[in-house]
Amino acid sequence: MADGNDLTVPQNVIEETCGETPLPKLGIIEQVWETDAIPEPEIATRAAETVQDLPFEDVPEGGTVALGVGSRGIANLPDVVRGVVDGVRDMGYDPFIVPAMGSHGGATADGQREKLASLGVSRETVGCEVRSSMDVVTVGTTPDRGVPLHFDAIAADADAIVPINRIKPHTDFDGSVESGLSKMIVIGLGKQRGAKTAHDWAVDWSFRNMIPEIAEQLLEELPIVGGVAIVENQHDDTGLLEAIPPSGFLDRERELLETAYDIMPKIPFESVDVLVIDRQGKDISGQGIDTNVIGRRPFSINEPAPDTPAIKRIYVRSLTETTNGNAMGIGSADFIHRDCFEEIDATKSLINAITASTTRGVRVPPVVETDRAGFVASLSTVGIVKPESVRVLRATDTMRLKRLYASEALVEEARDRDDLRVVQEPKSVRFEDGRFASPSPDPHR
Repeated sequence: MADGNDLTVPQNVIEETCGETPLPKLGIIEQVWETDAIPEPEIATRAAETVQDLPFEDVPEGGTVALGVGSRGIANLPDVVRGVVDGVRDMGYDPFIVPAMGSHGGATADGQREKLASLGVSRETVGCEVRSSMDVVTVGTTPDRGVPLHFDAIAADADAIVPINRIKPHTDFDGSVESGLSKMIVIGLGKQRGAKTAHDWAVDWSFRNMIPEIAEQLLEELPIVGGVAIVENQHDDTGLLEAIPPSGFLDRERELLETAYDIMPKIPFESVDVLVIDRQGKDISGQGIDTNVIGRRPFSINEPAPDTPAIKRIYVRSLTETTNGNAMGIGSADFIHRDCFEEIDATKSLINAITASTTRGVRVPPVVETDRAGFVASLSTVGIVKPESVRVLRATDTMRLKRLYASEALVEEARDRDDLRVVQEPKSVRFEDGRFASPSPDPHR
């Protein structure tokens, strides 16, 4: 882990530099969402039934089935995977798990196995073996550009392949398919070598064109019998489980992506002066902080940022435990807490950044000693704004946006909106030894 002592700017230095900085009062607002989640006790059973809708007729009796599982923080992931394992086994086949996460886990077989275990996916929890390797085979090349198609060697040797993944907007690009099943077979199951190849070519080719084209070719070259798609609701609960067969694979994923865009949690204001984020990590978003939520995409080449929201300053307080030091996307922040910096694993972060050709994503912002220092530095660099009119939000992370701390100006706006309600009136911000005294606004899972 990094040592933040040399880079940390003390609180007293920040306060002396910024001068008298009046702090706004913060209340709590809540977004009003109508959701219909699958009850947790039913998820494994539903997943088992879902996978049985895929076309297994050409798979030999007792044949091996590689289930691709990634490194994202998907709700109820162990239950979904265990259900798919049971469903495949009930049909008379032999399932096993392969990590489908490109270069994550430090680009090592053990690291990727450990990453899955940290997400609750192991032999003990899902009932089948996890076979992890960074070895790949080349299953062909693209016809026009001659790009080699690398694929997990263990998965490629199976009688059938079934990726399991959440469909959601991607943080680096906009396209007809983004983060989901197609990206998993192109990049996740391409392991480090395939992921690096894809990201290198994407600089000129663009992911929006590359992923559909390569996915179609992999569906023809490999025994992919389809995928199990997950769509989560605004609470990050499992809202949909669906089997997508190879026929219509891309078309159905496009439709589910539109659904995911419509219901994804968002910051409920188009402009914000200061956003405090309590934690970031790969389990929250591929970029640690979801670029679709913050309106910043400073790392991608040839990919424009979202139009809204416009946020002047972002202060990040920590990394999640599950990200295991991978600070990909930390470059989106304007200030970070010393604790956040000291949690960074420079090797994991840089491997991810090099593989993704987004090295600016791991540039370290200014490091501050305390929350008070980060808050004051952020407020003092957004222009001349009075405490009662400054627009400030504090969020748990960019997945959990149901409840937010909000400054007086935003609380007043919330009173007049049907999609927001005021939970707690604004009151003075308190610190204990420089830390925010109030807990995160939206409880962690």
